Amino acid sequence: MLDIKLIKENPEYYKKRLGDRQKSYDAEIDLLMELDVERRTLIADVEAKKASQNAINKQIPQMKKEGKDVSAIFEEMKEISATIKKDDERVGEIDAQIESIILGIPNIPHPSVPVGKDDKDNVEIRRSGTPREFDFEPKPHWDIGKDLGILDPDSAAKVTGTRFHFYKGLGARLERAVINFYLDNHTDSGYTEVFPPYMVNRDSMRGTGQLPKFEEDAFKVANDDYFLIPTAEVPVTNMHKREILDGAKLPLKYCAYSACFRAEAGSAGRDTRGLIRQHQFNKVELVKFANPETSYDELESLTNDAASKLDLLGLPYRIVLLCTGDMGFSSAKTYDVEVYMPSYGRYVEISSCSNFEDYQARRADIKFKNDMKDKAKYVHTLNGSGLAIGRTVAAILENYQNEDGTVTVPAALVKYMGCEVIK
Repeated sequence: MLDIKLIKENPEYYKKRLGDRQKSYDAEIDLLMELDVERRTLIADVEAKKASQNAINKQIPQMKKEGKDVSAIFEEMKEISATIKKDDERVGEIDAQIESIILGIPNIPHPSVPVGKDDKDNVEIRRSGTPREFDFEPKPHWDIGKDLGILDPDSAAKVTGTRFHFYKGLGARLERAVINFYLDNHTDSGYTEVFPPYMVNRDSMRGTGQLPKFEEDAFKVANDDYFLIPTAEVPVTNMHKREILDGAKLPLKYCAYSACFRAEAGSAGRDTRGLIRQHQFNKVELVKFANPETSYDELESLTNDAASKLDLLGLPYRIVLLCTGDMGFSSAKTYDVEVYMPSYGRYVEISSCSNFEDYQARRADIKFKNDMKDKAKYVHTLNGSGLAIGRTVAAILENYQNEDGTVTVPAALVKYMGCEVIK
């Protein structure tokens, strides 16, 4: 969440920068300012009344000693106490209202983020590889998977519902091969592997910005106090909540495989076939905790770490910088890595790499110190898919398909697959 102290210092700046996200938050900021004034007035009034109470309390013993009637003073003290209690309750209500408002305001875009309305205003940074030109009519991955008997959405729909898949035979092995390939390569690059829980509490979802804004996209469990994770970002980031990290050890770099669960509440009718948009999917996630002075260098290296795995797989891709109108709620700057999908005739997102600056750290109370004598500061958090497994499998099936219906296994995966062709 944003720092309300900074908002108070320059509310017009925050109105302008939030407006660049293509939605006005002027009303919310104006209300924050009004509530802050009321809060400070009430606190000052309470302090004055408490000072008056203390002064009167000091007079009572002497008045009793002199035989004076103190009953009126006690009545006055009761009235002051009742007023203080009422004011304290109102301050509590204001604090809750301020927190509710601030949790609903997104992050400020970094100055280097292009101002734009939607994905049409995103800026392409670079491309790698050239989309394959087929000398036969290529098939979409859902048809390839069905013909090879390795993808079975029909059985999954019977067992669970739409947007779920059974992987079978070499399809299941391919999914597992990609997971292990990503984990091995990222750990070889200095990331510490963690295997997180697939379920988190409400506080953890709030800490990374999924709640309260996006509760409808989450799968709730039991009595609504637990959620299936939408990404390993949630448990891995919250692994350090309410901690003060050693600045000398930054950046901390983690990679984590997990299943991910998303209701996809706002995507009705989109990508209903195949592996692109599922309610349950696998992903290897990259998470960093960085010093604010170097966090944008870490974003560049994080993005390259994710994209380089597509180079190893021989899959064509591009990297785009998201504009203000297309970036995520908690992000200050985001690069999308998009892999080329022949069935779509375009590039499709396979990773989203973001710097959240201190937005998540404030929510989860994650700080660092370079020296124990220093005042603790909020760390910068970053994450990115390294990469989405189902979309990688889809891209491999489509880009490596052969005219006879088989699929060539990318050279980098042969040792994980134990074969060179899926047939």
